[in-house]
Amino acid sequence: MSTSSQVGFLVPLSDNLEEDGKSSIPKIPLSEGPNCVGRDCIPVTDKRLSRKHLTITATCTGSADVVVEGTNPVVIRSKGERKKLLSRERWKLGSGDIIELIPGHYLFKYVSTARKDETSPGNKQKRPFSEENITDKGQMHGKKKAREVCQEEASEMNMLHNNGQETNSSAEAIRQFRVPKHKLPLTFRLMRVRELPAWANSEAVSISDVIQGNVLVAILSNYMVDMDWLLSACPTLKRIPNVLIIHGEGDGTMEYMKRSKLANWILHKPSLPIAYGTHHSKAMLLVYPTGVRVIVHTANLISIDWNNKSQGLWMQDFPWKDQNNLGKDGGFENDLVDYLSALKWPEFTVNIPAFGSCKINSSFFKKFDYSSASVRLIASVPGYHSGSSLRKWGHMKLRTILQECTFSKEFQKSPLIYQFSSLGSLDEKWMTEFASSMSAGVTDDKKPLGIGEPMIVWPNVEDVRCSLEGYAAGSAIPSPSKNVEKEFLKKYWARWKASHTGRWYSSLLKF
Repeated sequence: MSTSSQVGFLVPLSDNLEEDGKSSIPKIPLSEGPNCVGRDCIPVTDKRLSRKHLTITATCTGSADVVVEGTNPVVIRSKGERKKLLSRERWKLGSGDIIELIPGHYLFKYVSTARKDETSPGNKQKRPFSEENITDKGQMHGKKKAREVCQEEASEMNMLHNNGQETNSSAEAIRQFRVPKHKLPLTFRLMRVRELPAWANSEAVSISDVIQGNVLVAILSNYMVDMDWLLSACPTLKRIPNVLIIHGEGDGTMEYMKRSKLANWILHKPSLPIAYGTHHSKAMLLVYPTGVRVIVHTANLISIDWNNKSQGLWMQDFPWKDQNNLGKDGGFENDLVDYLSALKWPEFTVNIPAFGSCKINSSFFKKFDYSSASVRLIASVPGYHSGSSLRKWGHMKLRTILQECTFSKEFQKSPLIYQFSSLGSLDEKWMTEFASSMSAGVTDDKKPLGIGEPMIVWPNVEDVRCSLEGYAAGSAIPSPSKNVEKEFLKKYWARWKASHTGRWYSSLLKF
């Protein structure tokens, strides 16, 4: 720390942004001039925090210049916005701004103790914002120079704020965008990310927004399931009389799930006909006295997936059919029932008001009227498919459905964007086959759509490092180097950028 006069503090905060009087981390005094902040002055062992994590150059005017020195990003909360700073990036702090030394962790509030009307010699020797303009003694003399420094500081503050926050009309349009409430059930929704500003979570949902009301039967399908988190995040589940969890967890986790589940819960792990893969489908079926809610989503049932990553879901409610006319079906119903049949869960019986005792199996879901469905379901099941099954699953099912669709001319050779969180062992032949399926269909004048440029959205090291979880987020993209570094894939790679939504660098995109 500098030995100059003290001009402020970094005050430790709790997770709810209150001053943490019980914290083992003390207030950090800031002197006029450069101050190193990191593990040398903060008593923690977390190696994500560098010994020289950032430098705060404090001034007697109340402002301070922050430069990130470590390899991990730092988040600044200022005027209701969050700005992520990467290594060697800088920001102008104002009194009351909050610093997250590691995104979401080690929160400090910058509090200036300097008086703006001070006339001490220190106030006449202001430090410039630009490192290049600092003299050997680190000071600039004279009133004219002091005024120039203040003007430079104000100018650079505006520049930094503008660089960190979108100000154009398209960004403002996104921030003000609202889907009419009567259309919300028919739309894809983003899931709420805990650390984002309110406008970036506009119309986003949490798990408790999805599972709510008088649910009689809940079927939750997923790969990873954290039972403790699930019950704490969605207490409604404790009141649902019949819950079936379909999962892909390994033997160790499955044993814990058996011990921690509620007595009325059933666990089922679908068998695999081949040696590769696992049950990965992320969906929910919620049966109500008035109908069924179908949800297809992208998140494992674990905390970090629902809180720290950009996830999405589609959700729609359907009423019961006229029970005297159950023969009516359609594409969506067949899609759903065919897939549920493949899961082969243990049948169980429940009592449903107005219908009495019902066996809950795949055929039970023929009792609902899906005629208002706004989508088709494309399911995949493990195994080798031929004959009539060839076009029943995966991208061949997608091709079959798109071949029946007509598109406007603007979709001719439109880009094909692939986004996923794990990469298998692909080859050029399969990628060409997949592109053909994605490009099926014709335009209004009956011409084939044609194959557009395929792009794989995939995070690089910088995207992972600068996400909310830092390098730890890399565990969500489990793909070996031999799969990712194939030469033919180089032409496919693309990055995701969405700064106008507030979600770029805020969280890894995960589908």
